[in-house]
Amino acid sequence: MKKLAITSLPINQVIAERWSCRAFDINIPVSREHIISICEAGRWAPSCNGDEPWRFIVWDKNNNKDLFDKAYNCVGEWNQRWVKNVPVLLVACADRTFRRDGKPNLWGQFDTGAASMNIYLQAVSLGLMAHPFAGFDKDKLRNEFNIPEQFDIMAMIGIGYQAKAEVLEDEKQRKTELGERSRRPIGTEFFDGEWEKPIL
Repeated sequence: MKKLAITSLPINQVIAERWSCRAFDINIPVSREHIISICEAGRWAPSCNGDEPWRFIVWDKNNNKDLFDKAYNCVGEWNQRWVKNVPVLLVACADRTFRRDGKPNLWGQFDTGAASMNIYLQAVSLGLMAHPFAGFDKDKLRNEFNIPEQFDIMAMIGIGYQAKAEVLEDEKQRKTELGERSRRPIGTEFFDGEWEKPIL
């Protein structure tokens, strides 16, 4: 099922096709080559002073189910209803300090978001779907996987092949899956030269 973005002017097809589905096919694993390709896309994101403040832990259900299950058990109950069908999970973490001098990095979260977006788009370009989510226990995840305190845990990401909405047992999730995509009008968030003057 495709849900193309409706735009005032054409945009890149991969961007138009990216959306956060919840219906994943539990029976199709993601190849190691695709996983590495997705990581490479994240690796080549821009960052302040080239510091690359992001760190991602990748859990591949088909490579190490025990570690995947350990990560899955950190996911909130509502999200577990759809994440149970996801073959690959990631967590995005942002370093609060610069590597080179240990000073505070105020752009680490911004840069980690850029790396994450590269990951979503690379997944789509490979015929996969990527769904970032915040419904998980950060403290439990930090403790289970020894994530240092200097890293902000930003989001988890489910990656896999899309399935039909019928695989979703939760009625609300299924309804959302089948619903239309929408965004606020472009002029409410993009301004032309001065605050709140719509660009379009």
